[in-house]
Amino acid sequence: MPGGHRIGMGALPAALAADREAAFPHVVRALIDGVYSGALRMTGSRADAEDVTQETFLRAYRALGGYSPERIRELRLREWVWAIAANLGRNRERSRRRRPQEALPSQAVMADPAPGPEDRALAAAAGEALVAYLARLPWAQRAAVVLRHVTDLSYAEVAVALGRPVGTVKADVHRGLQRLRSLLEEER
Repeated sequence: MPGGHRIGMGALPAALAADREAAFPHVVRALIDGVYSGALRMTGSRADAEDVTQETFLRAYRALGGYSPERIRELRLREWVWAIAANLGRNRERSRRRRPQEALPSQAVMADPAPGPEDRALAAAAGEALVAYLARLPWAQRAAVVLRHVTDLSYAEVAVALGRPVGTVKADVHRGLQRLRSLLEEER
């Protein structure tokens, strides 16, 4: 695989099965922006989003090392990577709840004035205020809304990534969007 050649998402599992070392950077390039953007909205913190994103790809790379080529070829790569990211985000949320002395997610995002590449992602989803509103949703609703409407996964892909039935994911998205609307109306 030449360095400048991009591999499409559909071809990535086969490329990984053939040569994990050469193909994995293509996986990262294809998914990193979406994983970071989704992690930012799930965790509400730039630092946590960066950690979740890095840890997601580290764990994915390590896991692939233990998979047979056949298993790698059959991977639904996007959903599999998102399952890792969502689990890491959920674990951070649980950890944060056990340590209430830490800053709330919305405070962490608002307190960091340094501009960066993530600002483009925030603007695309209605800015930093949305991050604060998302942080007020229960985890299941937040993860479902972010994966469906921020990272543009289908309901079936969200269900796989979160390990939940499609109907439950649809209900979580619906309830999450209703709650966001209510929060926005309260601000007016």
